[in-house]
Amino acid sequence: MSVPAPGLPARVRIHEVGARDGLQNEKTAVPTEVKAEFVRRLAASGLTTIEATSFVHPKWVPQLADAEQLFPLLADVDAALPVLVPNERGLDRALALGATRIAVFGSATETFASRNLNRTVAESLAMFEPVVARARQGGAHVRGYLSMCFGDPWEGAVPVHQVVSVAKALLDLGCDELSLGDTIGVATPGHVRALLSALNEASVPTDRIGVHFHDTYGQALSNTLAALQHGVTTVDASAGGLGGCPYAKSATGNLATEDLVWMLDGLGIETGVDLAALTATSVWMAEQLGRPSPSRTVRALSHKE
Repeated sequence: MSVPAPGLPARVRIHEVGARDGLQNEKTAVPTEVKAEFVRRLAASGLTTIEATSFVHPKWVPQLADAEQLFPLLADVDAALPVLVPNERGLDRALALGATRIAVFGSATETFASRNLNRTVAESLAMFEPVVARARQGGAHVRGYLSMCFGDPWEGAVPVHQVVSVAKALLDLGCDELSLGDTIGVATPGHVRALLSALNEASVPTDRIGVHFHDTYGQALSNTLAALQHGVTTVDASAGGLGGCPYAKSATGNLATEDLVWMLDGLGIETGVDLAALTATSVWMAEQLGRPSPSRTVRALSHKE
């Protein structure tokens, strides 16, 4: 039953990350055609932004080594298809295939920047600068991911002011939007509100912010609701709850898109997503992977059938 609550947005855009952030964590590579079919089914369910792949060196993310083969197969997909690029070489590969939405992936902490990018935070920002500039010159939309916004497995709690500083630096490079990542899932609603308020106080508008929560401690939906109450209207989620982070071992799955849609539907917030079709897609994908979906909503709805 839909029962709206006051102070929430009328519509939320879901930034679906299952095909990239989810599948990059699989122990074995998923066949390219299965990935393409996954994206097609996600789009058919009503998702309008589906992160397709990553143009990173296969040595680092072998599960996405087929980016050049996959992306052309998605030419007929009626959705925005962002791709992750780590550097200018990745950007060249993406632009050569006609990508019009790209993302860079930064860190709010030095340890994770070193482990994930083999650079300091400052050095990673310097690496992103020409990537963002060239992408924007070519008319591409640029998203900046910022990981470890709430906690880091090596450094512990991350000071809000530290996150704000790196977030502003990413936007100053020219990123169109910023995705705040709770990479190891330690955020709680008060922390979410504090960070969003601090960003606003630093002249970062809420309409340029998205949130990316992991459900390690079961807090992803409560943190999302706190963000919605603050005015955020872009939420990252992964169909079936796939994914985590290959460079942070304590990171478990992303917020499941079905769980998010169930909550938003119940609040009367529009997403344009057909929950039954999305659930069927995640059941199908779970069959391809040979294991059940971790999404509670997927399990509940598919069990009823």
